[in-house]
Amino acid sequence: MTTQKMKHQKKPLLLVAAIFLFVGAIVCMNDILLPSLKDSFHLSYTQATRVQQSFYLGYLFLPIPIAYFISRYGYKISLLTALAICSIGCFIFIPAYFNSSFLLALVALFVVSIGVTLINVAANPLAAMLGAPEGAHARVNFVQVFSRIGYALTPVLGTSLIYAQDKSILFYRPYLVIGIGIFLLALFILFSILPSFKPALSKGFGFFSIVKESRKYPQLFWGAIIMFFYIGADACTAGFFISYLQDKNIVGFSPDKAATFLTYYYIVTTIFGFIGIYLFRFFSAGRLVAIFGIGMILILLVCALTKSPWNAYFMVLLGIFISIQFPTIFSLGIENIGDFTEKGSALMNIAIVGGAVFPPLQGMIADRFGLQISYLVPAFCFVLIVIYGLFCSRRDKYQNNNIQLPLS
Repeated sequence: MTTQKMKHQKKPLLLVAAIFLFVGAIVCMNDILLPSLKDSFHLSYTQATRVQQSFYLGYLFLPIPIAYFISRYGYKISLLTALAICSIGCFIFIPAYFNSSFLLALVALFVVSIGVTLINVAANPLAAMLGAPEGAHARVNFVQVFSRIGYALTPVLGTSLIYAQDKSILFYRPYLVIGIGIFLLALFILFSILPSFKPALSKGFGFFSIVKESRKYPQLFWGAIIMFFYIGADACTAGFFISYLQDKNIVGFSPDKAATFLTYYYIVTTIFGFIGIYLFRFFSAGRLVAIFGIGMILILLVCALTKSPWNAYFMVLLGIFISIQFPTIFSLGIENIGDFTEKGSALMNIAIVGGAVFPPLQGMIADRFGLQISYLVPAFCFVLIVIYGLFCSRRDKYQNNNIQLPLS
């Protein structure tokens, strides 16, 4: 496959960014749906985390067949298929609500997650390819910033749509709006200038063969493991954000005020996502992951171990340090792996199943010891993320000096 020899292909990049705007809205809805379904169906914290499990579980087995699908049909058709699946999943929330079915709501989430998985496997490497290789980190961060914008726009709007004036919980309404928007975007992209890149059709799309081959690329192999912990930490941090602020033993906010602070969190994430793109001029990607990861650990410890009127603001400040983590870890993982990019992207996306593993663990801790102390779970995850960032930074330093790094 070839890319145009220019720094960035701006118009196609904006189309990919528009897709991530809706992805951000969909993923953020998990953070709003979890507490609303908990109240609507009278669930424990552990039971409510089935929302996260239903959304992230598909990443365990979907990315590899999706990578094969992309290699066979190309990026544009794959993204159109993904948007259609997301739209269908959103519309399934309508019968889930009117039949008062928690199970059907989980099915709807799972269908949506299939489309989101396909988008992540296809769109992140596509963004990396839309220009010169040296701009890949910046491009992936750029499109991911739009997902953060989607996050920022969703909490207040989603909460206002879910909660009626009589306090009834109409959880299907935001998904109806998102589903219509995604369908219209798919129609636009169908007739757009988005390049129809088609990777070379390759063999060896089995999980174990991909893992074995990934050992040739240490940043990918370890990056996939770290992505597992990062997504778990992200899902824990945002998934329990509203519940944390509503807990009368911690802050005691109303649902509307808690959703407003979640919006602040994502606004801060978006702003620092743009700032992070600028910081790549001065710091290596690995070093930024490590620095921002240390910031996450410190603030998570404050949120988990102290109580004060400032806790709500500390939760918002987490948005600073989580802002660059996902796109940077992802782009580090697939950096300079050539024809293995589609398989590497699939492996990185399989690791997103961490979002189905850590929230239930945090939910069990919250049910037994309290929601506040449960935030030690994402703090532990970020310790490993810092180590990976330091590994990548050290590896870059050695490679720039043409020195072979041990364990590579």
